[in-house]
Amino acid sequence: MSVVTDSPVRSSHSSSSDDFATFLDAELGSSSDSSSKAKNVVDDDKKEVESDSWADENDDDCDSWGDDNDDDTVANQIKRARVEIQEIVQDNLQASTSHIHIQQNSVASTSKVACTHPGTFGDMCICCGERLAAETGVTLGYIHKGLRLGNDEIVRLRNTDTKNLLRNRKLYLVLDLDHTLLNSTQLIHLTPEEDYLKSQIDSVQDGLNGSLFKLDFMHMMTKLRPFVHEFLKEASQMFQMYIYTMGDRAYAHEMAKLLDPGRKYFHDRVISRDDGTQRHQKGLDIVLGQDSAVLILDDTENAWTKHKENLILMERYHFFASSCRQFGFECKSLSQIKSDESESDGALASVLKVLRKIHQMFFDELADNLDGRDVRQVLGTVRKDVLKGCKIVFSRVFPTQFQAENHHLWKMAEQLGATCCREPDPSVTHVVSAEAGTEKSHWARKNDKFLVYPRWIEAANYMWQRQPEENFSINQPTKQ
Repeated sequence: MSVVTDSPVRSSHSSSSDDFATFLDAELGSSSDSSSKAKNVVDDDKKEVESDSWADENDDDCDSWGDDNDDDTVANQIKRARVEIQEIVQDNLQASTSHIHIQQNSVASTSKVACTHPGTFGDMCICCGERLAAETGVTLGYIHKGLRLGNDEIVRLRNTDTKNLLRNRKLYLVLDLDHTLLNSTQLIHLTPEEDYLKSQIDSVQDGLNGSLFKLDFMHMMTKLRPFVHEFLKEASQMFQMYIYTMGDRAYAHEMAKLLDPGRKYFHDRVISRDDGTQRHQKGLDIVLGQDSAVLILDDTENAWTKHKENLILMERYHFFASSCRQFGFECKSLSQIKSDESESDGALASVLKVLRKIHQMFFDELADNLDGRDVRQVLGTVRKDVLKGCKIVFSRVFPTQFQAENHHLWKMAEQLGATCCREPDPSVTHVVSAEAGTEKSHWARKNDKFLVYPRWIEAANYMWQRQPEENFSINQPTKQ
């Protein structure tokens, strides 16, 4: 759980920006044990002022620090912690894979250069301690409450952290929660058919051994997607991972506890809707990595309008009945039919294969300089192999007056490497239709072409491989 406390207050004669650099190192976390030690020192010092973020529903990212009378007390308290952190981080600097330094521009320096104010805590510069009249930059409240960094400083940090990560053969992976890694429901929304689940819940203390949890204090039940623990373990070897959810901060941190009880994978990289800079949208502007090194797993494409080239769209995980109702499905949920996704062939196992391939191509097959590589181009290349060699014509899939090239299925098929056309010809391999009685459907059967439902394209998109046509074949119409 991210620590939500009053932010450190710095006066113009307080400790140097080196102290803050080590403090931020600990808050950002790293994949090394040494960074975990540094973080523990901060946590120990904060226990008296920590508030449980899941219960703090009115907690804003940019809360003020409090009265000026409290400044000296808080500053001295944090300063003692920073001295200890600095010693630990300096001793173990070589082990860190994501070490970040805040630029030193102190007005007290011998060069007497004016501070550029690269960031603030509340209304005070993180370097010189000067109180600023207006807030500027981007809020990074998930790292530490009240922290804001200027655009130039964020660019510098991204460049530094990305270079360090690439040298360690890692990329960034941003993970959605709901319908991607898990499925949750309010207890009052459980149907009579799902009452049996109440006798099958796992203890939260079981950690990695459990998959179905009842969180009484949140009046909620959560089911982890099959294979999620194995997925996170292997993905963590290839990626530095973030959680990014449209749920609130309380929900985000509780789900992070279920997925990562040992805090090995995410540390404080848990972003909720309270941390975003755009309403109802997700963005990479608050992720401290270059866009060219970031992959995203999410079930909702519209949440990432500015980053679709980074996105791997996941098939939604509908375990609870309320989830099916939410999206207008009238079918039974997995819980209602007492079933679940396959561990070995489910969505997470399938996408892990894709991530392995992208990682291998990015680091081992691209010939250009490491810093100049772009994972979005690799993702596009892998995607285009899925339906390579297929030529598709559609029949009664689009509305009559609809511009076919603008339909999401047409675009999806092209992104998967297929060629789409309006009329059949001998080179067509597939007719995609919603029914068997159309003229083009008859042509497909007469000319021994594949005749499949639109779901065939969607399944290929989610599973990242061409699916057997017989599983999506349209039955011939019944003769009268």
